[in-house]
Amino acid sequence: MAEFGQPKFRAAQLAQWLYVHHVNSYDQMTNLSLSLRSKLTEAYPLSVPSIVDKQVSHDGTRKYVLECEDGKRVETVAMPSGSQAPDDVRERLTVCFSTQVGCAMQCAFCETGHEGFSRNLSVGEMVDQILIAQEDMGQRVSNVVAMGQGEPFLNYDNTLAALRILNHAKLLKIGARRITVSTCGIIPGINRFANEPEQFTLAVSLHAARQSVRDVLMPQMTNQPLSRLRKALQQYLEKTDRRITLEYLLIDGINDSEEDLAALIDFCSGLLVHINLLPMNAVASSCLQPSPPSTVFQWREELERKHIETTLRKSRGADIAGACGQLKNAVAR
Repeated sequence: MAEFGQPKFRAAQLAQWLYVHHVNSYDQMTNLSLSLRSKLTEAYPLSVPSIVDKQVSHDGTRKYVLECEDGKRVETVAMPSGSQAPDDVRERLTVCFSTQVGCAMQCAFCETGHEGFSRNLSVGEMVDQILIAQEDMGQRVSNVVAMGQGEPFLNYDNTLAALRILNHAKLLKIGARRITVSTCGIIPGINRFANEPEQFTLAVSLHAARQSVRDVLMPQMTNQPLSRLRKALQQYLEKTDRRITLEYLLIDGINDSEEDLAALIDFCSGLLVHINLLPMNAVASSCLQPSPPSTVFQWREELERKHIETTLRKSRGADIAGACGQLKNAVAR
């Protein structure tokens, strides 16, 4: 707006149209002059991703494949939860959004990693995912997680700018503590995140507390070993005093042995963390399989016995290609 010689309040009006009303044309911005709308159209063409595929799970989860202006596609997942209200509207709606097209991390259990990295998503392309899911679900989004395709801390500036739009009191108004960034453990990103003023939540995809196992599952993280990661998490806790979630995907015969459990307990010792045990969504093209339920419950009991708060996350969307990258790759095939 400054570029066009406009007063500051025009920027607020523009943001409202983009991120509250979610219009797809400047012509709809009726409180902006025709000349300004014309300038904006010419200088900053407006485009909104489109839904090219949608799957609806029996549990209410909806998974979208969205196509951006350049034809690149990403996935977004909307997960309703909470008690059922009389008007058939659920109390909470969580959206898991992507931060990149594809991913360079090449994690063995992730379908997205098999396609490689294409490009970073823009700020608007991230926010659009939440708005599209919100409109399709007919319900306000209450929680968001940067845990879709891509590594958020490898697109740090755009991701943080998107989070601030989601959190802004005059825009999407999602509480900072209801906004989570999930990282593979990019240490420079964790260090930066610790210094942000907002109380955003940090989750780390750990998946193994033994270095040899993690190196196999997450080959791009071998240059950032567990010892350095743990130190970064300790420093994060000292600066923020905010609990960290550690995501752990239990894979049969890979990272679910007694030795792996002991290593995880040792890793968590002295850290303010919450363990999120994840059931694995089977991927047809992968030889990796979920750990048996008996192992999962044994882990949960032992972790809680050690006074490490643990949640067993219910599998969502397994019947609609719920694992990251599955639906997009299926659509492409």
